[in-house]
Amino acid sequence: MESRETVPAHPVPFTGVWRFTAPAVDASVPQARRAVRDLLERQRVPAGDDLLHGLLLIVSELVTNAVRHAAVLSPELAVEVAVGAEWIRVSVEDDHPYRPTALVTDHAQTGGRGLLLVREITAEAGGTCDVAHTAGGGKIIWAAMPFGTVP
Repeated sequence: MESRETVPAHPVPFTGVWRFTAPAVDASVPQARRAVRDLLERQRVPAGDDLLHGLLLIVSELVTNAVRHAAVLSPELAVEVAVGAEWIRVSVEDDHPYRPTALVTDHAQTGGRGLLLVREITAEAGGTCDVAHTAGGGKIIWAAMPFGTVP
């Protein structure tokens, strides 16, 4: 996935970081999306409708990928939301060691575009996204976007 210098991988200071886990099953996709939306509303995070929609689509894509591709080695996944003064970062972590890359567009394919979509939404918003390995051998896929932009 593409990385830009506009938003650092671990921006500081955090004004809040929230993390929750879920089983790597299909039902976790809408549950994670709702949990992130509800969290942002409760915390009064200043994400406009367009940014919120982009963030929730990213969460859906990343959780779906973890469920489809990592569940065999990672029966649980983690979703994290980190909020800074001018940005928001969402990530999904699993224990599968495979580090995916965003696929190029192939109009003949009916699937396999989730990470490409994540990369495009993030880039359009002026943010950055990437994949990092965890100390335990798994991975974290994250996207950070500034407030005040439209994905």
